[in-house]
Amino acid sequence: MKITANNRQRMLLVGTGAALILLVGDSLIFTPLTKTWQDHSAEIVRLTTKVSDGRALMARATRMEADWKEMQSQALPKEPAQAEQVLISAFDKWGRDNAIELGSIKPQWKRGATARYSQLECRVDATGSLSALSRFLFEVEKSALALRVDSVELTARDESGQKLTLGLLVSGLRFMPLEGRP
Repeated sequence: MKITANNRQRMLLVGTGAALILLVGDSLIFTPLTKTWQDHSAEIVRLTTKVSDGRALMARATRMEADWKEMQSQALPKEPAQAEQVLISAFDKWGRDNAIELGSIKPQWKRGATARYSQLECRVDATGSLSALSRFLFEVEKSALALRVDSVELTARDESGQKLTLGLLVSGLRFMPLEGRP
């Protein structure tokens, strides 16, 4: 086949047109479709994970509700005087059980971060041996009451360090806002 100038120009035009069509087709059709398919695949994976997490949460719902009810039952009573009495009685019992001398127990009410609860912050000063104070602190920590130890201070009362003073700051949770405050 003999290539003439006319045929050559026609072949170049057809080749250029085909390349232009492929370039436009790639940028307008293939690339957006590929990106859309990848986005949809990622969305399917994300939604599948959310569905499996939701199913797992539904399977644990009964246990979580039971745990929440147990936590609420361990909170301090809703009446402020009764809550203070429960906490002071608990400290008194732990002190007697561990043969330590309680110097003072100073309760003070604090507002919670939300209006749904309040905290009874209690400063306790106790004196005893290291082992007795350790057992006392262990009793506070393992208590069924909703308590949190905020700070612990230990000071020696004698030269040999046999008699120690424990300064303890404990917060108790009550599912009731402070009365008389907005």
